[in-house]
Amino acid sequence: MMTAQDEVPTPAPVPIPQVPAAAPQVIRSVTDVLVQNGSLTLDEAQQLEAQQILTNKSIESIMLEKKLVSEDDLIQAKAEFYNIPFVRLADVGISPEAMSQLAEGVARKYTMFPFALNKEEKTLSVAMADPLDLGAVDFAAQKTGFRILPHYSTLSEIERMIAERYAQSLSTEVTQAIADSQIGGPQQQTEKQEFAALSKTVVREAPITKIVETILAFALKARASDVHIEPQEEKTRVRYRIDGILQEKLILPKSVQDAVVSRIKILSDLKIDEKRIPQDGRFNFKSGGEEVDLRVSTLPTIHGEKIVMRLLKKNAVVPSMEDLGLRGLALRHLQTAIHVPHGIVLVTGPTGSGKTTTLYSVLHEINTPKVNIMTLEDPVEYQMTGVNQVQINVQAGLSFASGLRSFLRQDPNIIMVGEIRDSETVDLALQASLTGHLVFSTVHTSSAAGAVPRLVDMGAESFLLASTLTLAMAQRIVRKVNEDYKEEYTPEPAVMADIRNVLGTYFDAWCKQNGKDPTAITLVRPSENRPQKEPDYKGRVGIYEVMPITDAIRSLILKKSSDMEIERVAREEGMLLMKQDGYLKALEGATTIEEVLRVAEV
Repeated sequence: MMTAQDEVPTPAPVPIPQVPAAAPQVIRSVTDVLVQNGSLTLDEAQQLEAQQILTNKSIESIMLEKKLVSEDDLIQAKAEFYNIPFVRLADVGISPEAMSQLAEGVARKYTMFPFALNKEEKTLSVAMADPLDLGAVDFAAQKTGFRILPHYSTLSEIERMIAERYAQSLSTEVTQAIADSQIGGPQQQTEKQEFAALSKTVVREAPITKIVETILAFALKARASDVHIEPQEEKTRVRYRIDGILQEKLILPKSVQDAVVSRIKILSDLKIDEKRIPQDGRFNFKSGGEEVDLRVSTLPTIHGEKIVMRLLKKNAVVPSMEDLGLRGLALRHLQTAIHVPHGIVLVTGPTGSGKTTTLYSVLHEINTPKVNIMTLEDPVEYQMTGVNQVQINVQAGLSFASGLRSFLRQDPNIIMVGEIRDSETVDLALQASLTGHLVFSTVHTSSAAGAVPRLVDMGAESFLLASTLTLAMAQRIVRKVNEDYKEEYTPEPAVMADIRNVLGTYFDAWCKQNGKDPTAITLVRPSENRPQKEPDYKGRVGIYEVMPITDAIRSLILKKSSDMEIERVAREEGMLLMKQDGYLKALEGATTIEEVLRVAEV
């Protein structure tokens, strides 16, 4: 029996050493923020501090001189460090009322740009290169009578906006018209039913007419293809589609929304008192010697009626196929296909990819007095001499299918159908090509090879498709770098590796053909030193993949093979993919790699 003295004492637990937790990085400067965000390395930050001591320059100026960080990254880091909002003016709509509060001279002197106004809270949002300049903020507050909400923005963008927007009639004229209209004053805050009764007289008043005219005149000046007037909860924004990209250019006060919409509806011969259902109309507009036909569409939303206006220039010149960006083997294949007296040529791509413009260029090339060309379109975008163009009217019973059926009794040689949407149109197009007609049309697919299974899905017999389809091509549109203000640069190794990977053997062939050193390739980008009123991109060019229907592809169509299998055989036969065509155009300096990836990364 063990006694208490015989018990073995329990050893004391060995203490486990505690590893101190890593202290959080202390943010003492803008440089620390850039390091934390990954825009600068720690070594670069330490070198900057040493250079500051040696040169007596600010760290910010050294960073920008050596291009260690972009101006945009630097300003965002300052905004984060000082806890002041950052705004990118190109991404927000500019309120004319806000601009009217601050004179251009004051804006230039203090490098500030007013972009938003809140009358209820009596605040004016202002983009500044230096929001810490309290003297400038106080001066602006005294001048305007509003509390200033400063925002960080880049110096270059503020200067560009001041040069553009104060000089443009878009903001100044609309601001004056809004002030003259007096809509929205206390005496004008009527009930909706009262406004409906007054609208016919109000919308004909000069100020509202001036607002609409200014919006449309700017659309012509800016080469816009569409104008969007969109009601929001507390404002109405106006956006323009320029070179395929929507840009928010104007903010209208909510008080003029109904009057502006009603004015456009009157011009379009639409019912101004019908706000529950969509409506479609059109009207003509002239400005600066140019005349456009505007196709108007209204749509009821929760905040009011949205309007989209498509601008169709009446005096537009049909571009040649070379102007569109077609060249080399792709151009030769297309020219061969369009001179065959029968068959089907299909152009594919999403809405807004330039399919109809390509077909117009094709028709322009083969248009002679010896052939009868008939088109069925929705809408007729270009008016071509010597071509019988028909606008579809579904309400009256004139659809693509019914119109195509009537066309066959009009002794045509060449038929263009705006879009193949259903099985009936597919069958009629196939029959027309089998009876000796050359048929052009479009289909919504992402690739040239995808057109075949798409038509089969619509009910086309594969044996008929194999015997009638002559060529299928897909396309996208990329913006061209402003030719007068672009600069060359050496791309990163990762970008060059991607270019080599995408182009494959085409890269070496292009370098040899153009006398370029494959190890010293340069690309182009918009110049940072371009004038303030010059855009970074100007104009557009197409990128294509053109697939002629060869015997090998016909056999795949008969087997109902997938689009991937058809594309593989087409590539073996020399077809260039859209992305490859885009990369070649980027190497040639027409566009940028970023633009190609924006539209062709599938």
